[in-house]
Amino acid sequence: MSEVDDAKLDEMIEAAREAMENSYAPYSRFRVGAAVLSEDGRIRPGVNIENASYPMSVCAERNAVAGMIVAGQHVVRAVAVTTDADEPTPPCGGCRQVLWEFGDDDTVVVAEAAGGRRERWRLGDLLPDAFGPEDLE
Repeated sequence: MSEVDDAKLDEMIEAAREAMENSYAPYSRFRVGAAVLSEDGRIRPGVNIENASYPMSVCAERNAVAGMIVAGQHVVRAVAVTTDADEPTPPCGGCRQVLWEFGDDDTVVVAEAAGGRRERWRLGDLLPDAFGPEDLE
């Protein structure tokens, strides 16, 4: 896995938990907080934002990536996801694809459930045989 130490992952989880408090999820009530670690070592949080027109909703992970891009960064070194669910929840398929655009096989993905239980994966394990920029060359 990508070299991201446990202290940094703890910091990312905390940023995601804090962000989750501002989630806008009036329809699903499934609040999500996320944080990405970019190449400059900074953590950028995001939250899910729902919309009455459900397909227009945006996931927390994609909002965190958007914040990273706005800051001029283009590499996701690690991702943290938090929810109020009983089990750790990895990013959805669409978010996995967006994360792949800026990460790689070894990008660390960690998810924490409401009770503190964590799971950790490599992005390449969550999105095997990913379609990426190299497929368009």
